[in-house]
Amino acid sequence: MSNFFDEMYSSTAIVRPHYHEFGHWLAQQASHVIEQKRAEAELIFRRVGITFAVNGDNEGKERLIPFDIIPRIIHADEWAQLQVGLVQRVTALNMFLHDIYHEQNILKAGIIPSEQILQNAQYRPAMQGINVAADIYAHIAGVDIVRAGKGEFYVLEDNLRVPSGVSYMLENRKMMMRLFPDLFASHRIAPVEHYPDLLLENLRSAAPQGISDPTVVVMTPGMYNSAYFEHAFLAQQMGVTLVQGKDMFVDDNTVFMRTTRGPRRVDVIYRRIDDDYLDPQAFRPDSTLGVPNLLSAVRAGRVSLANAIGTGVADDKSVYPFVPDMIRFYLSEEPILNNVPTYQCRKKEDLAYTLANLSQLVVKEVHGAGGYGMLVGPASAQAEIEAFRQRILAKPDGYIAQPTLALSACPTYVESGIAPRHIDLRPFVLSGKTVSMVPGGLTRVALQEGSLVVNSSQGGGTKDTWILEK
Repeated sequence: MSNFFDEMYSSTAIVRPHYHEFGHWLAQQASHVIEQKRAEAELIFRRVGITFAVNGDNEGKERLIPFDIIPRIIHADEWAQLQVGLVQRVTALNMFLHDIYHEQNILKAGIIPSEQILQNAQYRPAMQGINVAADIYAHIAGVDIVRAGKGEFYVLEDNLRVPSGVSYMLENRKMMMRLFPDLFASHRIAPVEHYPDLLLENLRSAAPQGISDPTVVVMTPGMYNSAYFEHAFLAQQMGVTLVQGKDMFVDDNTVFMRTTRGPRRVDVIYRRIDDDYLDPQAFRPDSTLGVPNLLSAVRAGRVSLANAIGTGVADDKSVYPFVPDMIRFYLSEEPILNNVPTYQCRKKEDLAYTLANLSQLVVKEVHGAGGYGMLVGPASAQAEIEAFRQRILAKPDGYIAQPTLALSACPTYVESGIAPRHIDLRPFVLSGKTVSMVPGGLTRVALQEGSLVVNSSQGGGTKDTWILEK
């Protein structure tokens, strides 16, 4: 695929203006020095324990997420436009979540078919009518942005349940500053290291009404979770306690954690556990990860969960095509960031088109995540395509299809040297009293030549993301 947008070069030899200084620096670097820096980064990441457990890995080993030392650079003007679009989108998504768990005006207006929401596996009837602090459901959103065509930005998906990856954004920046301090002296790179402070401020603002000095905790399913490093990292960076379900209990609709000094009330839980496992009394009775009667405490308004129970319905891939309509409905504005054109296989004509063009499309399970349950038509063998066709036919409403975008590429160090590799960007958007974010996000890179799958669970790597200040 040669028609992709190159982040660094406007043509084979012409460096884009915001990459000029970095390009000059890169041209002066000896390959053995760069290789030495890469090895140093890997050693440090391994020492710190920055690992990721890969689902389906039969050996159960944790791996380093490959880190590439060539940054992805975005000009301040481009970032400003992206930021406005992200604020608009996440604001509308929060309004949508409040609406569907209360008046359901968007369903009554026929903008979204009611069955798309009320029969969605991620919709939680138990949250109907429950008021959450400041009407914020998705306090932390990870919105996946891709660049295609002549450089236009598109939203690929919204992650509103337990979006991960921010620890890698922070550690990548720390690593680059350690390895290449001269680059930071010569570039005006917007900082990201204040994210934990911003996150803590955001979580504290989500406390139940009347709580002036809230106790915030990070709730993890435990050390065997693939993102456990991030859970522990964020708790440590914010200076709050990392807890598991067994460390907490509910008494009189109030959540307490066990401490060496006796029970202590918990006001805000930054939970990194899926809805199903949060409360064995309300959801899965076999869950040993949750806190019995946690939903009762939420219902009574005595504790806030970030993100709220039931946010998954808004990031379901079957709901994604309606986000531009949500923006128009709730904000009376046109979307600033475009969706990728999407075919909904539950629709007869979309299904027919998808089945006729499987070899050219990307097909995704509506509940899928992490790069699993998808078909990248142009990169798949005929046998894979035919097997996937049968899966779609068996459950059409379980799939959407999209054109195969020529994702933008960024120069990346690979075994053969420097070569373009496809990337995306996950900015982290915090919603509280205001909607805020640090400049940048996690750039993920598909390390295999020609691959469009950037997910770390599928062998992708990461880069530092620089927003160049004026």
